[in-house]
Amino acid sequence: MKLYRFLSEEDTSAFCHKVTEALNKGWELYGTPTQTWDEAAGVMRCGQAVTKEVEGTYTPETKLGAH
Repeated sequence: MKLYRFLSEEDTSAFCHKVTEALNKGWELYGTPTQTWDEAAGVMRCGQAVTKEVEGTYTPETKLGAH
């Protein structure tokens, strides 16, 4: 099955570390990264979609971060 996750974080090194961790766990980048201003928090936020092929059948209970 193909899994999809959207990673997001403030525009700091924490975002890069989150994406790097996913890549090192076998996830692949999907599309281009995004960036937007979070007016409520007063910070820039980044986002990146990632996908991964794994064995099994998808259910809504699938723990995406566990793969």
